[in-house]
Amino acid sequence: MSEYERSRTMPAQPEQVFEEAADVGRLDGWMPAELHVEAEDLPAVTVHEDRTDEDTAALLRARREQMRLEWGTREQGSYAGWLQVAGIGSGASEVTVHLSFFDDSHDPGEAAVGDALDASLRRLEEQVRLRVDHPAG
Repeated sequence: MSEYERSRTMPAQPEQVFEEAADVGRLDGWMPAELHVEAEDLPAVTVHEDRTDEDTAALLRARREQMRLEWGTREQGSYAGWLQVAGIGSGASEVTVHLSFFDDSHDPGEAAVGDALDASLRRLEEQVRLRVDHPAG
């Protein structure tokens, strides 16, 4: 089993950050570019991976009262993750993303996962900034 985690501070209230992260229609904007989530009957979703051109049955749960997203594969149980938003004062938030690979054959490796997590958090921050700076957007 392999586990990875990254955090990033964002200049917005935790509720604003969580609402942006949990918006199923906007997941493609911040998740790794090669992954695409299609909502079915939530919490059921399908994740398409461009690299393998495969669809995977998954679950996605938003726990608004905890400002936490949780996800994972449905049938094979090879992968799970979560995103947690916490307020850190002065109108800022810290976002932590954690990934667990239970099957080593699904683990792309530390460098690839680290780069993907950093890029995803950076894109989420950009989306949050746009939403906070331009609330109608």
